[in-house]
Amino acid sequence: MKILFIGDIVGKPGRKAVNQILSDIVCRHEIELVIANCENAAGGFGVTRDIIEELYKNNINVLTSGNHIWDKKEVGEFIQDYETLLRPANYPEGVPGRGSVLARSFLGNTIGVINLMGRIFMQPLDCPFRVAEREIEKLRGKTSIIIVDIHAEATSEKQAVGWFLDGRVSAVLGTHTHVQTADEKILPCGTAYITDAGMTGSFDSVIGIKKDIILKRFLTGIPNKFDVATRDRRLQGVIIDIDESCGKSVGIERLSVQLEG
Repeated sequence: MKILFIGDIVGKPGRKAVNQILSDIVCRHEIELVIANCENAAGGFGVTRDIIEELYKNNINVLTSGNHIWDKKEVGEFIQDYETLLRPANYPEGVPGRGSVLARSFLGNTIGVINLMGRIFMQPLDCPFRVAEREIEKLRGKTSIIIVDIHAEATSEKQAVGWFLDGRVSAVLGTHTHVQTADEKILPCGTAYITDAGMTGSFDSVIGIKKDIILKRFLTGIPNKFDVATRDRRLQGVIIDIDESCGKSVGIERLSVQLEG
C-alpha cells in the first residue's frame, strides 16, 4: 500500500499546486490514501471552511495541522464538523476537534492518522510522547497501519519521536519548518521517518512568504504583515510504501514536483 503525505500547504499557490497535479501523482504512483498538512492553507495562516471543502474535493483524505490551526477564529465553529480534519492530539482536554482518526483509503482499507505537536520553542502542550502512546492504543485494535504527523520546530524532538515510536507505527513524518530534509529512512523496527516533509507553495520565498517582507523584518525587528509569495510553485511530500499484512514500512521516497508557469 502506498500513502502520500503532502508537506505544509501554504496559501493559494499551494492549493493551486494541489489542484493541478495531485490527481496525476495519485494515478502515477498508485496512491491509496492522501494526507496533507493544511494549517497554512488560508493566506499562510490558518484555514477556513471553504478551503477545507476545496482540499477535500481535490481527493485529500485526511488533513493534519499544528500551531496555526486556530489562526482563523471561525475554525472553532466548524472543526468538529470534519472527522478527518485534525488538530494536535496533545492539546489539553476540552479543546474542540480531534487529534487522531481512522480513515478509509480509496480502496476501502482502514488507516490510523495521529497529529502531534512538539514543545521545544513552541507552546507548552501535553507531552507528545505520552499522548502518542495513548492515541496508538486507541487505534491499534482497528488497524495495523498508523501514520504520525509530528509538527515541531526542533529536529532533535522530531527524531526522538521517531525513535520512540519505531515499530509501533508505520511512519513518523515531520512538518512545520517547511524545508524538506534529506534524511528519509526506514528505522530498524519498520517505521518510515523524515524530519520534515517540506512545503507545498511558492519557493521564490522565505518558507512561503514574500522575501522582501521577511528581510525587512529581520533587518529592522519591526513586525509587519506577511503576504504569501506566488512564484516557483512546487508540491513536496513523501510517498510511504507499507506492508499491509503487518503495518511496517518497506519504503519512503521524497517527492518534489515543480509546476510550470
